[in-house]
Amino acid sequence: MGAQQAANELKPSSERVQRKRGKRIQEILTTAAELFGERGYDAVSLEHVAERLDVTKGSLYYYFASKDELGTAAIETLGDEWTARLERLLEQAEGTPGARLRALIHEHVTIAVNDYPAALRVFLMPREWPSAQRERIKELRRRHDSLFRALIEDGLASGEFTVTSVDTVLQCMHAAMSQAPIWCGELPPAARGKAVDEVADTLMALVHIG
Repeated sequence: MGAQQAANELKPSSERVQRKRGKRIQEILTTAAELFGERGYDAVSLEHVAERLDVTKGSLYYYFASKDELGTAAIETLGDEWTARLERLLEQAEGTPGARLRALIHEHVTIAVNDYPAALRVFLMPREWPSAQRERIKELRRRHDSLFRALIEDGLASGEFTVTSVDTVLQCMHAAMSQAPIWCGELPPAARGKAVDEVADTLMALVHIG
């Protein structure tokens, strides 16, 4: 067997291993973020993460050297993925600022309810994290907030929106969206979709489209 043939035969296996590893890492990060969101950073240990995953603590050390490393990776992965999904939506969305803002709210609430119901709280309690992670959470929150702020400002500039204050609208909007997993998460799929629609429609009332 030639070297190239051997490499070609090994490649699919290697790709499968990498996909399996990536899936496992994502599972660990999601579970860790959920626990940090539920209990707070200080109250969670690697033992708790291992227990939730039903694996040994030693197996976590294969992927992450410490709780701080795991926490940082969870913040980066969750925050980047969530915001990147919203950014991709806006790149493809067309129409007025109102139509795009509603689409953005709807996507954010859908992600919160279906994908990261507990992990969302990681970004609502930055004071509970060590300083390095706390600052990164704040940066990710600013990046996320800027998407909504830009659309509201565009709507104001075009005359489509009327608001009491951009900052107040954003505070109310984010507070309501953070509660969406509690309101919608336990509903059956059909009712959940309707509830997400209603949340988006209700929050659009904050910008008083004329």
